[in-house]
Amino acid sequence: MQIIKTSISEFAFIFFYLAPRMRKKIFVICYKLIVFYAALLTGLNNSYAQSSFQKKTVDIGNTGMTISNFGTIGNPVIISNPDDVPSLEYPINSGIEHLFEGGLWIGATIGGTTVVSTASVDAASGYTTGAVGFEFSAPPGSIINQRSTLTSNNYYSPDAISHMDFVMDFTDANTIVPGTTIPITDHTTPLNAGVHLETYAWNYSFADYFVILNYTITNNSAQTWDSVYIGMWTDLVVRNVNVATDNGSAFFSKGGVGYIDSLYALYAYDVSGDPGYTNSYGASQFLGIVWRDKFFHPKNASLFLTEGLPEPKVNANFWKYKTDDGFLGTYPADDLLKYGRLTTPLDFSNTAITNTFSSASNRTDLLAAGPLTEVLPGESFQYTIAVVCASQLPASSLDAPEARVELNQHLGWAKRTYLGEDVNENGLLDIDEDLNNNLMLDRFILPEPPADPIVKMIPSDGVVDIYWDDAAEKSIDPISKQQDFEGYRIYRSNAGDDLNVQTAGNLNQIAQWDKPGNDLGFNNGMEPVKLSTPKMFEGDNTSYYYHFRVSGLLNGWQYVFAITSFDEGNKELNLESLESSTTENTFRVFAGTEEKIYHSKKDSLKPGVYPNPYHIKAAWDGSTAQTRRICFYNLPQQCIISIYTSAGDVVAQLKHDENYMGEDAQWFNNYAGNANDRLLSGGEHFWDILSESKQAVSQGIYLFSVKDLKTSVIKTGSFVIER
Repeated sequence: MQIIKTSISEFAFIFFYLAPRMRKKIFVICYKLIVFYAALLTGLNNSYAQSSFQKKTVDIGNTGMTISNFGTIGNPVIISNPDDVPSLEYPINSGIEHLFEGGLWIGATIGGTTVVSTASVDAASGYTTGAVGFEFSAPPGSIINQRSTLTSNNYYSPDAISHMDFVMDFTDANTIVPGTTIPITDHTTPLNAGVHLETYAWNYSFADYFVILNYTITNNSAQTWDSVYIGMWTDLVVRNVNVATDNGSAFFSKGGVGYIDSLYALYAYDVSGDPGYTNSYGASQFLGIVWRDKFFHPKNASLFLTEGLPEPKVNANFWKYKTDDGFLGTYPADDLLKYGRLTTPLDFSNTAITNTFSSASNRTDLLAAGPLTEVLPGESFQYTIAVVCASQLPASSLDAPEARVELNQHLGWAKRTYLGEDVNENGLLDIDEDLNNNLMLDRFILPEPPADPIVKMIPSDGVVDIYWDDAAEKSIDPISKQQDFEGYRIYRSNAGDDLNVQTAGNLNQIAQWDKPGNDLGFNNGMEPVKLSTPKMFEGDNTSYYYHFRVSGLLNGWQYVFAITSFDEGNKELNLESLESSTTENTFRVFAGTEEKIYHSKKDSLKPGVYPNPYHIKAAWDGSTAQTRRICFYNLPQQCIISIYTSAGDVVAQLKHDENYMGEDAQWFNNYAGNANDRLLSGGEHFWDILSESKQAVSQGIYLFSVKDLKTSVIKTGSFVIER
């Protein structure tokens, strides 16, 4: 820095001896350099400021949700960048988002003073370093750890609770963002709360639509917290970011809200934003608090009243974003108002208030529970919520009771998962509740379907061959302790579903095989698909015992396939038949010609194009000029495809190999999910009908050549583009 200062002084001395015109030119150059240098320093400072900020994405099931070690949930960037990691996406890869951002709120009185610490609040940009309301942080070097109960997972751990656990710690004790000199605005009186958060998610088809957040909160101060309330603030916004064209306040003002008091859940849905492209609910649900070994929940109120303690309450609130409103009340801009929202619910018996919920507006919400009479220095308690998604049934933007059937079911499964062995919700291990015989009350227990089959799919010309193993047949349910495998199911989407971003939750069952001799399923046995001897493939150690061919597929169209296993259930334990995850075994398959070898120019094998002629826009095209495609077929394993105008000018060149997954065509990024889930036949390549400079090409006759990079043989053809 001293060198820079000296250089500037010397430059200033020389500067004033120059001609005025030269001075002006140099001044402009220097000004631009100063602006650039300032921007560089700002960028470095922001990068350094967020050096301890880390985020991870839950994506093991059919829900994608981002969390951070600063106590926030959601990913606000998704609004302007749909290709970023999900905020709260359901179904996964659909573009239907349900959350802008959310975060923990803790409120208490300390020596008569009201103090509230918040992880997130109403803010146009979401989390911002040092901004008001973002009062939790993690120390430098603190990371989010990952665990899994799946033995095949890289993060397998015997300490894991779910298929994907994230574990982190943060606190409100810092008044300056750790690792920086940036103060946290208006955060001068922290509670000194230490927060340990564990998130749990599963890929079971009956539990892949929620994420459970289990907080352990510790009073790390020297003072007692009195009249403690804990809440989850969320800005639930249901929009399809793949099709939404508005931004700013217009993006957020299209939603309706509601409250299900029997399940203690706030929810939001799309009223007028992207009708037909959303039809979905996003919800936050209070599950319970464990305080001094007592289950703090309205369902267990009698225990607290008997002991002379305040009755457990769950308080639901909505307010208009940063707005004072005659119906929804004052915007909570300070600790007193925030504590008021934590402790006092909206009056849901007032129809004048609830009648406004179905109108499109920009609202945020808070779901709180309390009061805990006190939390002593060093004392901890657990607070647990779920973030839940569901489809509207029937698909509609109207919030009718029948539309919430699936939402109620999904909330019910989240609650059941949390309760585990505590069937009667009293927080005690009663007779016959100890399912695993460990003499402890265990929560977060789910019955398990059979294991996911290991699947290999091979697409070719008009068909796909499906192979799978038999490991599911050896699965033992942890609750019934029985080997209860029943059968297999195969699901598939239809040709033409491409533009609906077809996901595992919307597939059609096309085949099933199950054990004979009971009242479940088809009783058709496994023999129709069982191989006489197991099949193995080069480079693959799995033995495949079953094979099924699906024919009659249209080349070039996207088909989504899934294969699952299911069990017979257990009537004695009131367990219905359970099915393994569709998302674990979901494949986006494109039937087509396999890779070829060009031996000579004269052999009969010809490369080609379809559709030919191509009409803009074709049935499988997307909504923009960047999401169109045509397909070259009968291609060698490795080749160069060159496209020319009829005058011989090069329009585009495509490099192809047998592992091609559509990565150079925007259509695939928009409509075909993750490249790791795609399967192409190896002998086809898609072109986005854009020039090398990514400009739309005009109608006309086009020529192309295909050069086999192994044999150097070149073959040619032509196609027509019509408008």
